[in-house]
Amino acid sequence: MKSLFIYLSTALLLSAFQADTFKNGQLRYSRVRTAYAEKEADMLSLLATQQIETKSLEVYLRAFKEEMELEVWVKNRKVKNFKLIKTYEVCKSSGGIGPKRKQGDYQVPEGFYHIDRINPVSNFYLSLGINYPNKSDRILGNSAKLGGDIFIHGSCVTVGCIPITDEHIKQLYIICVEAKNAGQSTIPVTIFPTKLSNSAYKTLIEEYSHDSDKVGLWTDLKKGYDYFNQHKILPNVSFLQSGRHSIQ
Repeated sequence: MKSLFIYLSTALLLSAFQADTFKNGQLRYSRVRTAYAEKEADMLSLLATQQIETKSLEVYLRAFKEEMELEVWVKNRKVKNFKLIKTYEVCKSSGGIGPKRKQGDYQVPEGFYHIDRINPVSNFYLSLGINYPNKSDRILGNSAKLGGDIFIHGSCVTVGCIPITDEHIKQLYIICVEAKNAGQSTIPVTIFPTKLSNSAYKTLIEEYSHDSDKVGLWTDLKKGYDYFNQHKILPNVSFLQSGRHSIQ
């Protein structure tokens, strides 16, 4: 009986440790500890307004270049529909509308991405890495010189990244830490040229009708934009050999 008790106690402790491994790893860094000390209460309050529990948190991010906004959508794991809890102002921009196609063009990427790094020792306080170049970028961009290291980060400078100030990155960062800690393997990020209402989309397509690269990307983004706005569910996105996307 004593051996069984020891076994069960050890198993429970190990399970608890494993469930919290990612967050514990992040908390080894002073900036992350500061972010939790300053922003955890606000973060929990935000989640509570939509009855979201940290233990089942999932996150989706949408960025709009023209509006200079970054939206944070969340849901509980077993619920289908996302809810908007926060919109951050992007405090600095570079480049213009249209995708990033090469290193040094100062463009913020556009397309379907995900967070691939959660960086507690960024040059810009804290940062969330975007997986640029994605499969589409590698097909349609300058394959010899695509560049990389695109982040959502603190501070207020950019040469292709999405800065939201140190104060705001603290809150967003710990939201993403909680989602990863809860088991979300991939945090999707979609970057749009603008909010693709029917009228805005029509204006873009007419103005850039000569640019098949932009028109093709924006047509795919429009499908994703409309699907999510209607259902509050992420569409299934796959990459085609042409560099375009299948949106279902």
